[in-house]
Amino acid sequence: MMRKLIRHPAVQGGLARLVGLYLTLVVRTTRWRLLGAEPALALVAQGQPLILAFWHERLPLIPPLFDLAGAAEPAVRSLRPHVLVSRHRDGRFIGAAVARFGVAMIYGSSRRGGAGALAGLLRALRQGQPVLITPDGPRGPRRQAAPGVAQLAAVSGAPVVPVAGATSAQRRLGSWDRMMFPLPFGRGVLVCGAPMVVARDGAEAALPAIAAALSAACDEADRLCGTVEPARA
Repeated sequence: MMRKLIRHPAVQGGLARLVGLYLTLVVRTTRWRLLGAEPALALVAQGQPLILAFWHERLPLIPPLFDLAGAAEPAVRSLRPHVLVSRHRDGRFIGAAVARFGVAMIYGSSRRGGAGALAGLLRALRQGQPVLITPDGPRGPRRQAAPGVAQLAAVSGAPVVPVAGATSAQRRLGSWDRMMFPLPFGRGVLVCGAPMVVARDGAEAALPAIAAALSAACDEADRLCGTVEPARA
């Protein structure tokens, strides 16, 4: 009975709003730094759309990214990031939770609505808007990139920018991705790797390098915040 109640759309909507309010509290009470973003911001200043990719486990750390980037490069302030989220109930929950941060949702995944999602992402990039993708979402396997991110980069010509966040005040959830859940009043960092251009016919070859760059960004963010991922039992 309780499980059925929690899954009710009205209850899900209320919980999503609470999560969104909580993330706002975390964003406002954390001392954030943005590192390594200069090459990506230079491309933004030239009008180049970007594909921002990060592992699903770091999703709650991404909301302050565009405020920090906008403070460093005014051209960012006119952009509206588009986020790819699953059509599954979990994806819609995430979409509702992060809507307050000024992002537009594109619903779909490699399993459901893939063609429509790809068309929406390409449309956003052609309009000069950045898109955000979790290549191992929505259900993993953890840190294994699905081919969509490299295919999108190859077709669109937009560079992939690896992104990761970490905070000194956090807990690891027991979810499939071992999500890093931020707590208020910490020291936070967002790390951007070098933009990666994928050749038109090079999507398959580029995928391992993209995955490695995402993990490297996580390692650097963790190092800067002094966080150590707990070993699996």
